[in-house]
Amino acid sequence: MKRLFAGLSDQGLVRKANQDSYRIDEPEGRFFIVADGMGGHAGGEEASRIAAETIQAFLESNWQSQLNPPELLEKALRQANQDIIQNQKEYPERADMGTTVVVVLFPAEGQPWCAHIGDSRLYRWRGSQLDQVTEDHTWISQAVKSGLLTTEQARRHPWRHVLAQCLGREELDEIGIQPLDVKAGDQLLLCSDGLTEELADEQIAPFFQANHPCEEVVSALVEAAKEEGGQDNITVVLVAVGEAEEDSANWANDIALDDDPTGDLGED
Repeated sequence: MKRLFAGLSDQGLVRKANQDSYRIDEPEGRFFIVADGMGGHAGGEEASRIAAETIQAFLESNWQSQLNPPELLEKALRQANQDIIQNQKEYPERADMGTTVVVVLFPAEGQPWCAHIGDSRLYRWRGSQLDQVTEDHTWISQAVKSGLLTTEQARRHPWRHVLAQCLGREELDEIGIQPLDVKAGDQLLLCSDGLTEELADEQIAPFFQANHPCEEVVSALVEAAKEEGGQDNITVVLVAVGEAEEDSANWANDIALDDDPTGDLGED
């Protein structure tokens, strides 16, 4: 599967710092990572940075190993969890820091996979339909699933930010890992909740309908979230999937690549 992609992160209009991080595997596009930190200014930034860097390094160094995709993802996320915990011990003022994360992996063979912790999300755009692939690890998500709350009620509930789990905790439960149904023409959207807090799914979907280049779509989504208030940091990574036999040079003329795939946010 040929892949083109773009990523963008923005501090938003209210926060004093950007606690999100993202990584794109440039130029191969083998994996994509979005992390949303919490636990105070320094703590949140550090937690998301550690998660993104550790997962990236683990995937790169173990890409040729005998680990299958779900094993590779689980070990990468658990290593990130341990690295965050170790940092908490070295810097007690960061003891409460943690981070959400969502990762998409495209193995050399077979179908793509996703892993996530917390409420950073993965969506799939196919045809004219936007579907949320991941299920938030929050109490609110469980309440909606069980029928206690409607989706609209959940969007405004005061407990909507309370996570059931995140990276940076000794008691990390089962990680959400799943195979992905992806085919040519699909687009995958990884994002922090700074996007979904401001834009409902029906507001996000129209940005895909005109099939604009990835770079234009991520920029437009970030700006739209800011126009709705920009209360939190906003991070968006978009992956467009094409036919395996497509001419990548011609395809790249249609969809722009990210100019800054590292997503190093500490240099602002």
